[in-house]
Amino acid sequence: MSSPAVLEPMTTAAAPIGTPVAETQPSDRYRYLVLALLVVVYTFNFLDRQILGILAGQIKKELLLSDTQLGLMGGLAFAAFYTLLGLPIAWLADRTSRVGIMTVALGVWSAFTALCGFAGGFWQLFLCRMGVGTGEAGGVAPAYSLIADYFPPAQRARALAVYSFGIPIGSALGVLFGGLIASAVSWRWAFVVVGLAGVVLAPIFRLVVKDPVRGGQDAKGSKTGAPGFGEVLSLLLAKPAFWLLALGAASSSVCGYGVAFWLPSFFMRSLKLTLEQTSIYYGAICLIGGVAGIWGGGWLADKLGKADKRAYALVPAAAFLLALPCFLLALSTGSLLTAFLIFLVPTGLNLMWLGPVITAVQHLVPSNMRSTASAAFLLVNNLVGIAAGTYYFGAVSDLLQSRFGAESLRYAIYSGGVFYVIGAVLFFFAARRLSRDWVG
Repeated sequence: MSSPAVLEPMTTAAAPIGTPVAETQPSDRYRYLVLALLVVVYTFNFLDRQILGILAGQIKKELLLSDTQLGLMGGLAFAAFYTLLGLPIAWLADRTSRVGIMTVALGVWSAFTALCGFAGGFWQLFLCRMGVGTGEAGGVAPAYSLIADYFPPAQRARALAVYSFGIPIGSALGVLFGGLIASAVSWRWAFVVVGLAGVVLAPIFRLVVKDPVRGGQDAKGSKTGAPGFGEVLSLLLAKPAFWLLALGAASSSVCGYGVAFWLPSFFMRSLKLTLEQTSIYYGAICLIGGVAGIWGGGWLADKLGKADKRAYALVPAAAFLLALPCFLLALSTGSLLTAFLIFLVPTGLNLMWLGPVITAVQHLVPSNMRSTASAAFLLVNNLVGIAAGTYYFGAVSDLLQSRFGAESLRYAIYSGGVFYVIGAVLFFFAARRLSRDWVG
């Protein structure tokens, strides 16, 4: 059976902003090309977001900063506009070109990443990181909506899991390239190089990716008109599953984002690795563990979710409970090889929620509300996870330094394990509501 025709590009005159490219379904080849490019953009999203973690040691030394200040730059500075602007930008994406919004967002966050290399003090770097967050506010929610319109429901968890590969790949490349460039030249050039690469990517993404028909992969009769923000919020307020999933993901992200930011510093302080060694060591952990965990979560959710919608919450809940003892064990060993092998497990388990939970969020609202609902989810997740998580570990490390010295960061990370338990409990409660709150 032949595949449907590939979506044909439209001329500028024939395709005003917000108009779908064509009414036909995209071919498998084209939708996989789109997914690949979305992964590349998401890779740059996390590369630019996470590169600060590997560079924290050099920045701290040159700019004379504390762990608390580093935590503020990695957390609040990024999360402030990233979370607050996410909702209005997603509201706009439900009405206009999602691809156009993502193109502008990619260019903005990449340019501000490059500007980080010229910062002369804490506040200059803080403001540049706010600029990165401003750009990245338009980079994720529209992508979730695009994937939901390119892939049918039975494939969405896996497609969104593949998209989420951008997290471990971007984190790994940020750690690797950031560390290697900083070792060879300086931390300033690391920001400049990765930022300019994203600026080059932006027009390529705009030329290749087209907006699909909204709701084209869903059952006939799905709503396609753009809803008001109040309408979306009213629907979400009536769905306990949404808030339980958002708060559960946010709780786990306190550890997820916080630990990801501070582990490079932990490896250098407690395991005595050099910057170059840390970039290779931790980059491999992010890539191998993260990709395996994300794919496993998406595959399990698609497989088990056909029979029971609760699987979209129960799979990540179980993963959080398994991740906690693995993280504690990995942090406690002094062997580099043993620590590497153990860290792979919780790194994967920590990210298993992405495919299942993001898919569930797409199915809690009609297709014409997906970008806005995704942004509301990201607001809760990131405002708590990024802003609080990165700051929490830095502040606790400073608080414990008088007692534990260079090992204070190890004990700060230990203390964060309770957030995994909270996340798992919230997901267990969300599972009880998913079937009732599911749309379609």
